[in-house]
Amino acid sequence: MAEERAYWLAWSQISGIGPVLLRRLQQHFGTLATAWKATKPQLGEVEGFGFQTLEKVVQQRSHLHPEQLLTKHQQENPYFWTPADTDYPRLLLETPSPPPLLYYRGEVELQENLGQKPLVGIVGTRQPSDYGIRWTRQISTALAKNGFTVVSGMAEGIDTESHIAAIKAGGRTIAVLGTGVDVIYPHKNRDLYKQILSAGLVVSEYPGKTPPDRTHFPRRNRIIAGLSRAILVMEAPLKSGALITATYANEFGRDVYALPGRIDDRPSQGCLKLLSQGASFILKELDELLTMLGAVPQLDVVAASPKSEQLTLPTLSPELQQVMDAIAVDNLSFDFIVQQTGMNAGSVSSALLQLELMGLVLQLPGMRYRTNS
Repeated sequence: MAEERAYWLAWSQISGIGPVLLRRLQQHFGTLATAWKATKPQLGEVEGFGFQTLEKVVQQRSHLHPEQLLTKHQQENPYFWTPADTDYPRLLLETPSPPPLLYYRGEVELQENLGQKPLVGIVGTRQPSDYGIRWTRQISTALAKNGFTVVSGMAEGIDTESHIAAIKAGGRTIAVLGTGVDVIYPHKNRDLYKQILSAGLVVSEYPGKTPPDRTHFPRRNRIIAGLSRAILVMEAPLKSGALITATYANEFGRDVYALPGRIDDRPSQGCLKLLSQGASFILKELDELLTMLGAVPQLDVVAASPKSEQLTLPTLSPELQQVMDAIAVDNLSFDFIVQQTGMNAGSVSSALLQLELMGLVLQLPGMRYRTNS
């Protein structure tokens, strides 16, 4: 595990190798340590590794020593997770582009990482109306009091209001930054930043001391969506980062909710667009919203019942058994099963089909699977 951590870090230092390519490398070779030793032709078999990318890998890899790199990096950034770590946030790991390094500061709650406590993202405009502020406060407060963790981006406006309301209600909140976790932006949120550290977490895919950059903020929105079971868009004009977060949420199979507003209100036009595309309405009856959010499937490990203990399974081949062993919790994504087994995607797909035909596994919408017991 420690060795694999070093290789997640090392690969992430090579220019042109982003989260998506890293995920493909891991799936193709089983481990990034194995991929590091792969030849140029072997790397060329991975989708997305064109001539220029291969040249960069060959050139830069020879100058990097993963173990030494990890030791030095940990001195400057002591707190971070990689996908090789068991406490890397489970829901984020299921997405196509999980950050190779996720830095954090604050109070870690393992139930959140394991998907056993629901996280809900709240996003919106930096210039909300009184209407947007009022509903953001009400909903964040209700979520916090009912055991949900509120996730947002610590930007001005809706983000700030959601964090503050959750903290005031005695709940937990997570801020996903577009800077290093030790850089406060906007600076006016310095007091809020300190409160979040004692009532939740600050996370980022960027190392310490990374300053604000306008290209970072759209990218961090995928992390807000990836961490959350649902995204609530409170107010958003048509050109808004909140709509980017909603797009990621749709791609990741998350539920999207939007606060309706008047047609001629600019801050509501993005929400109205989402509603026209199938997002769910945030209505006045908050109990109904809480019920719907609470009904999102959890990732708790399924406890064996007396009935399941008596179930006799057929003798499976090692490959099929490996896939069955990986499906230890309900509602797992295909990518997560590949990650857990270390098998290539084609072998996992074939094994799942065979297990379905045997009646041992059920396929759910969105390429998700669970055991049929």
